[in-house]
Amino acid sequence: MKKYRHVFAIGIQNNLTYRFNYLTRTLFSFIPLFAMLSLWRMVYSNGHQPRAGYTEMEIVFYYILVAIVDVFTAVNEDDWQIAADIREGAISQFLLKPVDYLWYRLSLFFAGRVTFISMACVPLAIFILCFKNYFIAPANGIALAAFPVSLLLTALLQFFISYAMAMLAFWLLEISTFIFILFAFEYIASGHLFPLTMLPAPLFHALMFTPFPSMLYVPISIYMGKISGANVGWNLLMQLFWVVFAYNFARFMWRRGVKKYSAFGG
Repeated sequence: MKKYRHVFAIGIQNNLTYRFNYLTRTLFSFIPLFAMLSLWRMVYSNGHQPRAGYTEMEIVFYYILVAIVDVFTAVNEDDWQIAADIREGAISQFLLKPVDYLWYRLSLFFAGRVTFISMACVPLAIFILCFKNYFIAPANGIALAAFPVSLLLTALLQFFISYAMAMLAFWLLEISTFIFILFAFEYIASGHLFPLTMLPAPLFHALMFTPFPSMLYVPISIYMGKISGANVGWNLLMQLFWVVFAYNFARFMWRRGVKKYSAFGG
């Protein structure tokens, strides 16, 4: 583990050189968020009745939590960097050294998240202050305790799925189309665009048997009390199941890819 802590430390140092990029990325990410909040406030301005179980305050806070969860868990460029390592032959060194590439990349992922959080905390705090009247405390003690656990599982799930997708670079020269398709589907099916309860009931229940709600909707719903009681434990177990599944699938893709691998100058 010592070598991966060293990778983590180096990753933070390297990411700090791009702190201005992180800051501008955070600031510009608030533009569509402000637009979404304005849209929903306009929708609720014609009446105060809840929509899909969300009051106006809850729907605004839902999108605030989307921004917060994204800061802690989103995969930014890790899949592109992994694919570049494969295409350019940089992956060869990891086949010769006692370093597990998946744990190496996971260390860099968390280093990137720590750096991004440190850069985003100030603008994020300002954003939250602008909407402090909409801020909602955790639904109860169980939600307060379960939310960070769910957040960690969300981050791991996002990383392992991105890692597995990047492994396609062993077979394909260009994987950007597949990454964009996955991102577009995940954006809707995870609850980024709107709470999943706004979907027709059969579609909502079908989606809950996929990994996508575990990538955003579940931690937010636990915090807000939309998932409560025994369902909290059930959804955490579902998240853990998908994390283990994605991890093993990522390992499978790596093993198959390495067998086919031929480095270009690596």
